[in-house]
Amino acid sequence: MSQDKNSLAHTTWNCNYHIVFAPKYRRQAIYGKIKQDIGVILRQLCERKGVEIIEATACVDHIHMLVSIPPKISVSSFVGYLKGKSSLMIFDRHSNLKYRYGNRKFWCTGYYVDTVGRNKKIIQEYIRNQIQDDIVAEQLSLLEYTDPFTGEEVRKSKKKK
Repeated sequence: MSQDKNSLAHTTWNCNYHIVFAPKYRRQAIYGKIKQDIGVILRQLCERKGVEIIEATACVDHIHMLVSIPPKISVSSFVGYLKGKSSLMIFDRHSNLKYRYGNRKFWCTGYYVDTVGRNKKIIQEYIRNQIQDDIVAEQLSLLEYTDPFTGEEVRKSKKKK
């Protein structure tokens, strides 16, 4: 038992959570240089709290994280800490975002959390493949140049009302 990395003096634990949260208004701000900075910021904040990141992906408009949180920290307090501190750090590094996101709130108020039990590997695969799923969904929403029902060519000048 003493070799278990998830143990304290009188506690052995395995608390894994799948957490998803998004920027305010689901703006597609997580790409390019800011994507790397967000990754660095989230890793720093997790290290400070003793939270292990098992798997994480920054998609265009949301973040997926599979984390191991010690039982002394509640999930809601950890997510509040993570979103609050990362928001301040993002605005410090990228001051041009202050004009788009008023009141220094980068993340939306809600989040999704799910406990992870025996399906840890399935969730890891899901997070790894999330970007590919987003690319496929984006390609499905592209404008088609032929009408799928009539087979006629669609002019670019037509606008949907």
